[in-house]
Formats: sequence, structure tokens, C-alpha cells
Amino acid sequence: MLAALDHVQLAAPPGSEDLLRAYYADALGMAEIPKPPVLAARGGCWFQAGAVRLHLGIEGDFRPARKAHPGLRVTDIEAYAKRLAAHGATVTWDDDLPGYRRFYSEDPVGNRLEFLEPVTTSPGALPG
Repeated sequence: MLAALDHVQLAAPPGSEDLLRAYYADALGMAEIPKPPVLAARGGCWFQAGAVRLHLGIEGDFRPARKAHPGLRVTDIEAYAKRLAAHGATVTWDDDLPGYRRFYSEDPVGNRLEFLEPVTTSPGALPG
């Protein structure tokens, strides 16, 4: 029986760890967490913010995930979008999902990420 999502892994090209750290740690505000030594030898890096864990694994014939992506819930989405833009990340707003404000961005190696926040409505109001 499924209990929880432990992590999402995205691929990255060899030698991209410093670029990934700048985006995931500095821009997204995640903490890098140590990989077990046997896995650290393979390269890549792991990040965590609260219960959200993202693993970036090295793939020799890397191709960025331009459609497949993690959907990451955020609070104060406007401020978060400004934070990413201030770090040079793309921010592409999309309002096609009823009940949510959301935007897409790409990490420095081209992987797509979705950031979303539920729209709050006043009591008695119908969504969307």
C-alpha cells in the first residue's frame, strides 16, 4: 500500500552539479542533503525543503525533461516567482488549472518544474 511520495528524481548532465546547486539551493531555497557515499560516487546532488525532496542524478546521454515535471506547492506564489526571476530563472505563468495560481520554470539544465498555490476563496464563494 502506498504511504507517501519519498522523492522525485530528475536527470542532469555530467559536471552540472555547481549549476544545480545555484538553482536548487540559492534560487529555490532548498538545502543540499548528503548522499550516501556509494551513491555520491555517481555524482549528482540531493535537495530538501521540509517534506519536499528532489534528487538530481547524472545521466551520460542526458536530455532535459521538458514535459514531465514535479509540481511543487508554494506559499506566496507572487513572491516566489519574483525570487526565481531575481536569480535569473524563467517564470512562465499559466492559468489553465482551475483553483490554482501556477507558473513553470526550468532549472539550468532545462528540466521543467511547476510551482503552484491553491486559490483561496472567501467563505461561501464558489471556486473559479
